Amino acid sequence: MTNALNRIKAVLAERGKTGKWLAEQVDRDPATVSKWCTNKSQPSIEILMRIAELLNVELIELIK
Repeated sequence: MTNALNRIKAVLAERGKTGKWLAEQVDRDPATVSKWCTNKSQPSIEILMRIAELLNVELIELIK
């Protein structure tokens, strides 16, 4: 069983945003964002910081 390392998917849902929206904002392929949301891969710390900024949350809220 894989442990979730980030809460990107949950925070997107809380903010009423989609993975496609996030992909456009950070200039990444929607498939890449999907992998982040399912914790199959992780974004770099720089991208994670940008996601926190875009979603108006503290970085710690994106990390479990």
